[in-house]
Amino acid sequence: MEIYRTGPTTDRLTMRAMNADDAEAFYRLNSDADVMRFTHEPLCPSVDEARTAIESYPDFERYGYGRWGCFLKAGGPMIGFCGLKYLPEFDAVDIGYRLLPEYWGRGLATEAAHATITFGFETLKLRQIIALTIAENAGSIRVLEKIGMRCAGAVEYDGLKPLKYVIDAESKR
Repeated sequence: MEIYRTGPTTDRLTMRAMNADDAEAFYRLNSDADVMRFTHEPLCPSVDEARTAIESYPDFERYGYGRWGCFLKAGGPMIGFCGLKYLPEFDAVDIGYRLLPEYWGRGLATEAAHATITFGFETLKLRQIIALTIAENAGSIRVLEKIGMRCAGAVEYDGLKPLKYVIDAESKR
């Protein structure tokens, strides 16, 4: 199995697997109440916890892909993450993304998500990619619609009723 620690690049972003050096940025992202508001995950309590989360992240070794840190090109800072995650509950691959609030509204999430979807279909040869988001997350829904995903209705997941969005490789062509 090939492991894709380096993700796609875009006009403005490079994407790669996070490492311990990214713990401060990962903490900043996952301890921001605005970023985490729709995730239903607890805020990250410390840089040490962020480092542990990064170091124990199993997806690259387990599946060959995962959530990549998103970095502004030319050595810029990590501004969030975007990537793919296998969800055994759905036997499907999910796209997920988070950006720091100061980078919202610039099209960067759409840019990263579009590149990730393309990577999933062209490099990984996936047949379908899903996304889960709650109905109140209008910003995330806009990103999903801009990258060509369609709403397939509400589903049960992790005690919640998120909307499931879907895109097939055939519809991407």
